Amino acid sequence: MKGLINVSVYLYGSGVKKVSIGFEGDRIAYVGESAEGITPLADLPAEATVVAGFIDEHVHGAGGSDAMDGRVEALKTISDCLVKEGTTGFLATTMTQSKERITQALQAVKHAVKSDEITGARVLGAHLEGPFISLKHLGAQPREYVEEPSIALFEEYDAASGGNVKIVTLAPERAGGMQLVRHLSEKGVVASVGHSDATYAQMLDAVEQGAKSVTHLFNAQRGAHHRELGVVGSALLLDALHCEMICDTFHLSAPAICLALKNKPKDKVVLITDGMRAKGLPDGESELGGQTVIVKDGEARLSDGTLAGSVLKMNDAIKNLVTQCGVPFTEAIDCATANPARNIGIFEEYGSIEVGKYADLTVLDEDFNVLLTVVGGNVVFRA
Repeated sequence: MKGLINVSVYLYGSGVKKVSIGFEGDRIAYVGESAEGITPLADLPAEATVVAGFIDEHVHGAGGSDAMDGRVEALKTISDCLVKEGTTGFLATTMTQSKERITQALQAVKHAVKSDEITGARVLGAHLEGPFISLKHLGAQPREYVEEPSIALFEEYDAASGGNVKIVTLAPERAGGMQLVRHLSEKGVVASVGHSDATYAQMLDAVEQGAKSVTHLFNAQRGAHHRELGVVGSALLLDALHCEMICDTFHLSAPAICLALKNKPKDKVVLITDGMRAKGLPDGESELGGQTVIVKDGEARLSDGTLAGSVLKMNDAIKNLVTQCGVPFTEAIDCATANPARNIGIFEEYGSIEVGKYADLTVLDEDFNVLLTVVGGNVVFRA
């Protein structure tokens, strides 16, 4: 049995403990004080901490590739890049684009989910961001491809993905929106309010219909006003809603992050990167949904100045929570592991270090640098 011997491990619900972890096949078979029968994968420095592998439920691309490229090879590039930041599983996230391009992207996800070519972070499914969004809150989504919410069109897309769509970002206030939210909920797909101009009353209705989440809180959605809470105020008030947050200090200032943390239950905050193809590459010109993006000093913007995805790394998002908002280390880790796993319904197999779950682990040093990433019991990245 291979594994890690006598290391500091964050065990969900119990804190950081000195234990050994053993793997059999791709699963965790042992967590305890004994090291007997375990062949170590690596010798870790004393200050290292082992945590569950990070899950990024909203990432478009990395390493020069994008999910909208519509090729398994592109998803492999993203997969291989993400493990360098400790991410062991992700939802390949689409954009508002032509039906043909979205379909092609989802077909690639269908093949990648079970492909032996994916040897880095697991492709856990797809996040369909658009095209069922508001024209008032496009963000970096192209206007010409926006569609009204449609159960029939969603079903076409889900079929193309092989039933692997896990999240749909949509504007529930649009015609057909509430019906789609209810349909998604009945199918076990997360309906996430985003790129939306919904009022508080409409948000309440969406939650009653089964909406579970808010996409990249504060960004591309109706803001909070003292006479109309909108999407942002509703997200902060309604405990039923998970909230995705891009904690790069560009999309959200540190005080905005702290405001959200103060208002949301600890298990409802989900760190995402919203990463694009420029992630992991030097500053310069890139592309998102056919639009030119300029990356400079960690910020990605369209030519008109609109924020356009990010180049944020998940380990840096966790670091920002701890160092800039005073979040305890273990709670920050939960925001990138257990919380997204619960949101998309995979916590029984992912998101924490427990016997029987997949052996997906990340090892961090005291400065949140990734030393080692393990997927299915195999080392896929070593610093």
